[in-house]
Amino acid sequence: MNASQALEYANSALAPQLLFGMDLGGDTRAERAKNEEAISALWDAWLAEKDPGFSFDVVRQLADRNRKLCDGIDNAMLEVMPAATIKRQLSDVDLMRSIGALQHRSYGAVKRETKGDRDNFAVAYVSHPVSGTVIGIDIETTGIDPARGHIINVGWEICDLAPGAEPRHAFSVFFGLPNVYEAKGVPAEQVHHISYQMLMGKTQLRQNPKAQKALVKLLTSFPYMAHNAAFEDSWFMLHLDGYAEARKAGKVTPIDTRDICRRIDPEVRTLPREARPATLENWARRRGTLAKDAAEKHLGLEDVDLMLATVLAEFDERNMFGGKS
Repeated sequence: MNASQALEYANSALAPQLLFGMDLGGDTRAERAKNEEAISALWDAWLAEKDPGFSFDVVRQLADRNRKLCDGIDNAMLEVMPAATIKRQLSDVDLMRSIGALQHRSYGAVKRETKGDRDNFAVAYVSHPVSGTVIGIDIETTGIDPARGHIINVGWEICDLAPGAEPRHAFSVFFGLPNVYEAKGVPAEQVHHISYQMLMGKTQLRQNPKAQKALVKLLTSFPYMAHNAAFEDSWFMLHLDGYAEARKAGKVTPIDTRDICRRIDPEVRTLPREARPATLENWARRRGTLAKDAAEKHLGLEDVDLMLATVLAEFDERNMFGGKS
């Protein structure tokens, strides 16, 4: 499905719902597959083209429609479906921009240094001192794919990139789920341990414009760090009104601490891949920010706190802070 076909499909799929508040029914599996194919095609075209000829609202609305379909699918079936709309990693351009943000250099300067080659990013990360202020953020969701699931917890802190820095303005917020999950249970509860009872009475994020606006304001205030930032970025694109627009305008800078770990921690290259050395939990144990017998909490704020402590420890270990000899 190309972008033109995807737009035609999206407009025809959304028209009955928008005009009459109803669904036409049909084969849920086929409709879901078409929705997700269209979402991916439109998403890529919208980012790639200066004037794509459609608003990103079309993509978010199609994702909302798809999410309602998936709310009616058994949790176990959802968990084994290959994710279709999640981005697996930040682009090379994103990574070069994040290096520049950490070092207060332009994207062009980083691109010239690395020659645009991902293999050279490890040297670029440590070639200039890091400093400034970042937001650490983590989300808990009901699945992997942002066009199928819901964001149920967001935690964040603001932190200076300096030796011994302490995060500040810590905040955690929970969001609700459709009523169907009272009987179904919360997907991925075995990971994040967030039950439906914990979310009762709370507004869903997609039905909370005030919370969406506040999160976009937060994410455009400073570069934001997340462990596997492509995950947060993908979910924010389809769940926060205005995020995609700010992202395309260059007002949002995600920084992936997992990529930082993989490139500058020399132990990652010596450990077997099956040991998953770049997970936050394993990285934190090596840097001494998590006890050997402790585990990652998989809750937004707690994981942010661990991530920031670990990346600061890594920067300190590599002598990356400005002004250090």
